[in-house]
Amino acid sequence: MEEIMIIAVVVIVLIVLYTIATYNGLVKSKNKCLAAWAQIDVQLKRRADMIPNIVETVKGYAKHEKETLEGAIRARNSYVTASTPEEQLKNAGELERSLSRLMMLQESYPDLKANTNFMSLQNDLKETEDKISYARQFYNDDVKQYVNKLEMFPSNIIASMFHFEKMNFFEVDEASKEVPKVQF
Repeated sequence: MEEIMIIAVVVIVLIVLYTIATYNGLVKSKNKCLAAWAQIDVQLKRRADMIPNIVETVKGYAKHEKETLEGAIRARNSYVTASTPEEQLKNAGELERSLSRLMMLQESYPDLKANTNFMSLQNDLKETEDKISYARQFYNDDVKQYVNKLEMFPSNIIASMFHFEKMNFFEVDEASKEVPKVQF
């Protein structure tokens, strides 16, 4: 009888230890995803903050491109006012498309292309886009590991008991995959 009690206590202790270790692993993985998202957010905000400068620079050369300029500002404002990561992801795609249209204006305005301020902003933007791409890759890797933990047995039992929620990958939306049309 005493041996059975000892075995039962050992089994219970092992289950408790496994639950604690799995819970802590899930929390660590979730926090790693949140930290990776914060890095993307920093770069997306940096890109959004560049838009007013780019718009002001382009305005002087492309006065009749009012719709493109206003679209870029609207997209920036939508991104900046987004309150959830899901909204930010959605608005980041629109921001990227409007910024792409804005940058394509240089093809129609050779003087703009030669403007040193515009060239500097373009270089800063390229650096930021590279950082976004790099941060996006890290975020998606972290989300993949987290989601695997949520879905794989036996950690899925602990995840379900403590209501861990799935996180979304940072994917390029369909509209961003389209090749922009440049008109001459």
